[in-house]
Amino acid sequence: MKTRIALAGLPLVLLLSACGGSDPFEEEDGGDAAGGGGSGTIVVGSADFPESTLLAEIYGRALAAEDFEVEYRLNIGSREVYYSQIESGRLSVFPEYNGGILAYLDNEAPLGTSEETNAAITEALPEGLEILESSDAENKDSVTVTPETAEEYELGTIGDLAEVAGDLTLGAPPEFETRPQGVPGLADAYGVEFGGFRALEPALIPQALLDDDIQAANLFTTDPQIAVEGFVVLEDPENLFGAQNITPLVNAEQVDEDARAVLNAVSAALTTEALTTLNERVIVDKEEAADVAQEWLEVEGLV
Repeated sequence: MKTRIALAGLPLVLLLSACGGSDPFEEEDGGDAAGGGGSGTIVVGSADFPESTLLAEIYGRALAAEDFEVEYRLNIGSREVYYSQIESGRLSVFPEYNGGILAYLDNEAPLGTSEETNAAITEALPEGLEILESSDAENKDSVTVTPETAEEYELGTIGDLAEVAGDLTLGAPPEFETRPQGVPGLADAYGVEFGGFRALEPALIPQALLDDDIQAANLFTTDPQIAVEGFVVLEDPENLFGAQNITPLVNAEQVDEDARAVLNAVSAALTTEALTTLNERVIVDKEEAADVAQEWLEVEGLV
């Protein structure tokens, strides 16, 4: 997969949701392609990782609060499975990532801004499927530092590293050293060349950053450790890492204008910072995704 630029730049959770898992629909009524809920029911789905389940609860509960009948199909493991179920109408709404959708539809599509990505998706989607408005919230690659490092070197953007990166070590998964959106991309887009590189398993990266074994890290932007430790995600004005905005994918016939307005209102309120904090509550604090979703919607005045 690393030979394809768009796929190589996708966060691990997006690749996992695209590459594996079982089909829960095969266990029901012989895999009949009829609608997944009763007449007028909006069926909301999720992939099999915590953030996706949380997002399904957020969007679904917002709909339910406006008296839409909502059912859930959670923890579907494979994009190959759930995409076809949205096409067939057994799923109505799926909180997706716009970069992930585009890579699934065309794994040679170039990385672009959110607007460019959505335009390409709209052109590539088959009749009957649509995307709604994208959220500002994104789960994508980043270069992240501790607050102390950000203050010491006056870092706000990746480009600010250009004059100091030679004195710093970057920690990242092994593939980040060679992929186009990794170390080579940092040099090409920003003139940033780190003095050292440490290949680390993703789970080990936050602690290595805290221990000063590395001074910059490749973390995904909604990693809960960013909220827990107060890490600083450096801005990416050159859009090296492309767009991965939370974007509902819908079956057009099953989601009317009133439902779309509700879903778009949720997307308008959701930010990367908020999603990171909510992930912390679900993943680190082990709170129930449904409870976390409901509380956030109440705070935002969406229910």
